[in-house]
Amino acid sequence: MPWPDRMLPLLRTPSIARPLVGDAHDVGEDEPGAAEVAAVLDLALLVGELMLACGEAAEDVEAAMLAVARTYRAQPCDPRVTFTRVAISYRPGPGEPPVTAERSVRHPDGDYAGLATLFRLVTEITVGGLAVGDAHRRLRAVRPHCRRYPGWVLAVSPGLLAGAATLLVGGRADARAWLVFVLAVVAAMAGDRLSVLVGRHDLPEFYRIATAATPAAVVGILMSFNQLHLRGSVVITGGLYALLPGWPMVAAVQDGLAGFYLTAAARLLKVLYLMAGVVVGVMSVLYVGVNNGADLAAQRGPGSTTNPPLQLAAALLLALAFAVLLNTEPNTLPAVLLNSGAGWTTYGVLVNAGGEPVMATGLAAVLVGLSGQLMARYRGSSALPFVTAALGPLLPGSLLYFGLLAFVRGEPEAGLNGVGRATATAMALAIGVNLGREVARLFLPAPGAALAARRRGGRHRR
Repeated sequence: MPWPDRMLPLLRTPSIARPLVGDAHDVGEDEPGAAEVAAVLDLALLVGELMLACGEAAEDVEAAMLAVARTYRAQPCDPRVTFTRVAISYRPGPGEPPVTAERSVRHPDGDYAGLATLFRLVTEITVGGLAVGDAHRRLRAVRPHCRRYPGWVLAVSPGLLAGAATLLVGGRADARAWLVFVLAVVAAMAGDRLSVLVGRHDLPEFYRIATAATPAAVVGILMSFNQLHLRGSVVITGGLYALLPGWPMVAAVQDGLAGFYLTAAARLLKVLYLMAGVVVGVMSVLYVGVNNGADLAAQRGPGSTTNPPLQLAAALLLALAFAVLLNTEPNTLPAVLLNSGAGWTTYGVLVNAGGEPVMATGLAAVLVGLSGQLMARYRGSSALPFVTAALGPLLPGSLLYFGLLAFVRGEPEAGLNGVGRATATAMALAIGVNLGREVARLFLPAPGAALAARRRGGRHRR
């Protein structure tokens, strides 16, 4: 079985009841020395530090650390992961003091190319193909947050994400809709550049995201004062899609469901602070615009599908831009688009059939999580690159906009309802992905491992 399938049941077992590697009479003979144990613990810590910095969930980070330690027979050991810290404890034997080491992780961020590299390296370690020193050298060569795309692609991606969101929410393809698309692209790119400029002064992320949220709101306000009946609300909604903290939101709920409550609380607090920055940046502009006669009411409620082919194409474009911003490997992008198209189609079919949007979102997320796990098993990689960006079109950007607009208009009940539905949608996304993951772990085989076994058997017969 792949190492995550072998390690997760061990992690969910009390450490005193975990079986040791090998037979009982072999363990003492092959027990590593103190220097080798220290090297293995340092290797496991480095793996955990890099995976957590790339955005992996806490349980999977612990599984990787445990897999590395057990591969080199540094046992019994107990890994521990929190939001910005990884630690591992090793018990040499009865009556001997335990050895504990830890590392700090600063500013975890989404980097799925680095995460995929680390996942493959841990797989190579667990099959016994690397010595400890070679594994150290390979890990030291891994550079997290090393971008796989040119600078101009990274600069255009936020704009394309926001523009795709306008088509997704608006559901139109006339001349006005394409003008709104272009304005949303320009506003999102301007917000991204402003965020980069603010970040150069080492200001906290709250101020960067608040600054990035203002251009879309300003463009939306200006669009409402025209005779062309352009919909400024759609531009603001697209800007919200580009700024929603999608991967921390999903990772936080997954950590909570797995029992990592401290890490989940820290990630949720980060999401709340980022959302507060978005709210401050958008509402400050909305308040001025609404009090000066700007018409920012959307013409229809969120969740409806009026032009399925156009909205499906917009969903694919949004997922593609989101995947690029998460630094997903280029050869993974077709699978991400396929998964995103399946998820959005499921959502659209259920909503058009009269289903509740939140329920439809949860069911679509289950499908995305399940198919993402299957893709990851065939590729021998983490499931996050196949899942997170595919959920981009299902993020509650329009629901959040409705809630903010209601608060600005002095309608707190409608505002709380909108924010509550946005929260429920985010929870449905994360729970659906987690459920798909658990179903895949329990019922789906490991096709990559089975194929490798057949190939080894074929070579042996020859």
